[in-house]
Amino acid sequence: MHPDQRVKPAVGLDLLEIERMERALERRPGLARRLFTEGELAYANSRARPGEHLAARFCAKEAVTKALGLPAMEPRDVEVLAGGADVGVRLHGAALARAQELGVEVAISMTHSRGLAGAVAVIK
Repeated sequence: MHPDQRVKPAVGLDLLEIERMERALERRPGLARRLFTEGELAYANSRARPGEHLAARFCAKEAVTKALGLPAMEPRDVEVLAGGADVGVRLHGAALARAQELGVEVAISMTHSRGLAGAVAVIK
């Protein structure tokens, strides 16, 4: 890549009310499988309140989409790995193609409280 074409660090941020995610998953039983990978679902379902972990993962997917400058989110193209301090991301499909095109890596951080979940993504 030519030095003038270097990508500047970009940030994506997303917030979501946890109850909104929980209600959506209750109303549409197939939604979880469309939005999340098996690993993401297994991690969330091993927790006391799966909805808060899924909401944070959804935010991470949105944040990565924004940081990469993608026109639309393809939820399963961004896979959140593990949780806590060891959180990471694996890209697939359009997200992977865009990161490779830009020559960047993506780092994420997620959080949740009683009512809100959030995530930030940084490309470097």
